[in-house]
Order: sequence, then C-alpha cells, then structure tokens
Amino acid sequence: MSSCPDLLVGARAPLTCDIFCTVIDNFGDAGVCWRLARQLANEYGWQVRLFIDELATLARLAPGLDAERERQVLAGVAIEHWHEPQFAEPGAAVLNIADVVIEAFACDLPASYVAAMAQRSSRVVWINLEYLSSEDWVANFHLRASPHPRHALAKTFFFPGLGAHTGGVLCEQDLDAQRRAFVESAAERAGWWTALGLPQPDPAATVVSLFSYENPALDALLEQWRDATDPLVLLVPQGRISSSVARFFGHPAGARAFAAGTSASAGALSAHALPFTDQRGYDRLLWSADINFVRGEDSFVRAQWARKPFVWHIYPQADDAHLPKLDAALAHIGSALEPRARDALTRFWHAWNGNSTHGMPDWQDFIQHREAFAAHAHAWADELAAVGDLAGHLAAFAQNTLK
Repeated sequence: MSSCPDLLVGARAPLTCDIFCTVIDNFGDAGVCWRLARQLANEYGWQVRLFIDELATLARLAPGLDAERERQVLAGVAIEHWHEPQFAEPGAAVLNIADVVIEAFACDLPASYVAAMAQRSSRVVWINLEYLSSEDWVANFHLRASPHPRHALAKTFFFPGLGAHTGGVLCEQDLDAQRRAFVESAAERAGWWTALGLPQPDPAATVVSLFSYENPALDALLEQWRDATDPLVLLVPQGRISSSVARFFGHPAGARAFAAGTSASAGALSAHALPFTDQRGYDRLLWSADINFVRGEDSFVRAQWARKPFVWHIYPQADDAHLPKLDAALAHIGSALEPRARDALTRFWHAWNGNSTHGMPDWQDFIQHREAFAAHAHAWADELAAVGDLAGHLAAFAQNTLK
C-alpha cells in the first residue's frame, strides 16, 4: 500500500506555477518549497518556477544547483534568484504570470508582479502557503479566501496539517517504496554506513539521530546515555547542536566544533558527527536510526514518514507560545497510544522543549515504551497518509478552480 495517496485529477494542458520563497531562518523555508516544486513538476506535470532569495541555502539541499547562476533548471524545476531589481521594471519575467502563484509562508510578492496578475486575461490561482500547524483552528481557516484591497484578486490560505480538512503534509508518491527498499536491503544499509566511514553498529546498540536547535537539556540527556547499561550510537548531522556535543566530550569549541568525521566515546555512548546532507540523504539517516530527534517543520514531517519513534524540538517562541502547538501535535500523534506510553511521550517532548514543569528529559521513562512507540509509528504514518498529500491537495484545488 502506498503511504501517500495519488490525488491526480482529470488530464488537461500542463499548468504553470510560480513559487516565491524568502529564506527566513535555517533550511526549512527553502526545503519545503524545493520539495513542493519538485513534486508539482515531476508528479503532476506542472511547469514550475521557483523564485528564491538565497540560492546558497537551497544549494545545500539540492546537489547540482549553482548558487552563482541567476537562472537554471534542476530536477525539472526552473530556479530563479529572486531580488528586487528583477521585478523593478515590467518585463518578460513579470508579464509571464503563471496559472498558479504560491507565496510561501506569507512572503510579500513584488508589487509589479501582483499588478501583472490583476491584468492577466485568464484567471490566476493565488495561494498563500502557511506553516504547518496541528491546532484545531487550522481546519476552519484552510482554503479561506482573502480579497486584495486594490486589485480584483483574492488569495487562498492553504494550511498544512495533521488532521482532516487541512492540506496534509508533503509526501512524494514513491517515498514509502523507497523507504521499504532501503530498510529491507542489508546491502543498502551497510553501504550507507560505509559511505560515512563508520562501521555498522552492534545490533544490541540503540542508534539515535540528533538534529536539534540549541538545547539546555542536552547535557542531561548525554549524561544519561553515557551512564546507561546498554550501548547507544549517536549520529549528529553538523549544525547548531554541534558545539554543545563537542563541549560535552571536552573537544575545543568554535565554528568547527565536532565537525563532520569527528567521533567521541564516553561510557555507553558513542557519538559520530555527520556531514550536512541533502534531502535524500537525510531520509536515509532517519531510516537508519532507531530513534530520531528532529526540529522545525521539514524534518518533523520526514520523521513521521520514516515510521520510527521520534522526538520533536519545535521552534522555541517567547513566553512559551510554542508549548500549546506542541500539545496540539501530541494530541494527533499520540492519541492512539495506550495511556502510560502516551504520558511518557508527552513528558519527554515537553522536557526536551523546555517546559520546566517536566524537569529534564528522562530517557529511561521514555525508552521503556520503545516497542509501543515503534508499532505506533507505523500506524500513525498510515493515518497521516489517509489525510492526503499536500502537493496532491494543492494540485486538485488549483485544477478544479481553473476548470
């Protein structure tokens, strides 16, 4: 059974689509837009242009992209460096308005582009793609339209979500087939470890991937792993948590702290720093670990499709505004767990996300439910797949609107 349903609608001439992306922080904005652009182009046959203001950020995720080229085509997507001079004067790039225009995460479209949209002889579907949220209000606001104050245009708010009546989340149609092929092939799994220059871990060891924002709870967790009875292999993609891991093992701090290729051991804990990877490589990391620590939006979604237990570090906000959002996600993801396991999951996620009422993360309290979490991860992925794929929902909405 495919993990992501095919939502293709009736055949017609290929739609054109422009996606606008500004990179605010980290790699999530670029990552989500790149995934969406590829899906619309390769699975739905759309002619897609991705306008992005930081090509260097996208290049980290998209091997083969030249960050110095203003225009190029990669993986079936036309990629253009988005900067104001490009839209200062009317020209081909502006007047060639697409059938579907997506402004990602409330970025502001260039005024000249919006004016050209209003002058287009045929209808434009204008979509404001929002950030993922699990809160109940999302279902009420998904697909609501907002008229433009000056032009005869309206934008539709498109909300990714984990529940019914939302846009769902991104999932390529062949993703679960790729996952199964990898996990069922001893040769592929062994080759993944060999490519990293690492031996395959002892079967008795728990393999954990750690992708996180800076986190004051990390030292307490590393200490628990170090002092445990059972071995634990920690895989740390180079990023914002690297300097904290280096400090724990007594390595020098600095920009290159715990750089790719570095390894360290203490007690039952063995840690390995991994190089920054593209999106395909990150999926394989998630599939290779037993437990995944993820952060933000994009890796949060990929962890769910990996069908492995995971811990989410939500983007922290002032006054603990992120904690209700965390609870909303837990309400979806943990609802089918038996009460003891669900409570342990909630305690650990809250402690990892800085909720002081839960103290520091208690690894033993969490890991004792490992089998229940593992079984539930498969059931949850099937439940999430039933919501439908974001790209498929978006394609169906646009094509039905333009009939």
